[in-house]
Amino acid sequence: MKGAITGATAILLAAVAGALMWFGARSQDSWIPEPPPPPPEPELSVLPEASEEMPAEGEPPPEPPKAYKASREELRFNRYDRNRDEIITRLEMMSSRTKGFRELDKDGNNLLTFEEWAAATSARFAGADADGDQQLTRAEFRTTRPKRSPKRRCRC
Repeated sequence: MKGAITGATAILLAAVAGALMWFGARSQDSWIPEPPPPPPEPELSVLPEASEEMPAEGEPPPEPPKAYKASREELRFNRYDRNRDEIITRLEMMSSRTKGFRELDKDGNNLLTFEEWAAATSARFAGADADGDQQLTRAEFRTTRPKRSPKRRCRC
């Protein structure tokens, strides 16, 4: 019986609190701005007339610019130039070369020692860096291009 009386009292208190909040919110003046007036409707009876001297067609739209097709060497350069600053740093050149990593890892332990890396890569980078500024320009990068092997001819 105590539980029912306690529950009824809680419900009554909640109802009174809700009513007080409702009446309190209603009594406050809330300013709602008036909507702006609708724009005037255009007069449909007055349409512009074109004179006979006016051309029936306007000028054609401008031609879109032609897409630039990058050469094979430019695509290769862009693959290494990660930050697109037109310069390849040593870090960019070595960033995504897993096959090259396996070739450099002479003992096959998936650990590349400085000696393994320096012997193979520094010589190649230094050979390509003609001005010695530790950065490869496009012209210097072209010298690192791998030599193409001649294609085998079919002996049919």
